Amino acid sequence: MIPIDALALARLLQLASPALPVGAYSYSGGLESAIEDGLVADAAAAATWIGDVLEHSVGSFEAPLLWRMSGALQAGDFEMFLSWNAVFRAGRETAELRAETLQMGGALKKLLTDLAFCDATQMTALEQAAPLTFPAAFAFAAHHMQIDANAALLAYLWSWLENQVMATLKAMAVGQTAGQKILLTLGAQLPRIAESAMTLADDDLSNFAPGLAIASSRHEMQYSRIFRS
Repeated sequence: MIPIDALALARLLQLASPALPVGAYSYSGGLESAIEDGLVADAAAAATWIGDVLEHSVGSFEAPLLWRMSGALQAGDFEMFLSWNAVFRAGRETAELRAETLQMGGALKKLLTDLAFCDATQMTALEQAAPLTFPAAFAFAAHHMQIDANAALLAYLWSWLENQVMATLKAMAVGQTAGQKILLTLGAQLPRIAESAMTLADDDLSNFAPGLAIASSRHEMQYSRIFRS
């Protein structure tokens, strides 16, 4: 169990909410292209696709880097924080995926400044050193909201998963119940994935998901689409 007080829990729910105005709803992360190409044709295929990305990209690269950035902030090591932020930015294989994380990171940074949750001077200094990716901005937000890093990591994974399911519901004929079944099934794996992210060695970081990179590249030239990535 992750101990968390009521105020921190409320802030965590706000940070992980689909209502957070960072533009997450406008991205599919390559999923729309997989649907267009027929690789994802029903709820079962959607669950497989999302589960594979969760396992081989988000869980083995994005989440471990979020965890490292959270640790760097707790230690006051901003140089290390920016170093891991740069690693994640370099790991975005396509222009779309890179634009997605930078746009969402910038939107969250602006929101945090407007809500006075964070030191605007510190955020501006970090942003001048390098554009903040979304996991970097999320880690920064959780740290300043005094949210437990373990809980923040799990919430980040849930937020990503929920957005993928919502994208599925928008892009293909999949009902709400089917979407909830995907959330129930894959959501049960999040504690294990979070635990793995917290213990993964630096040399074991992996973002080997060529199918996702190809889908994202194809989406950049897709004629008709409803998502930005």
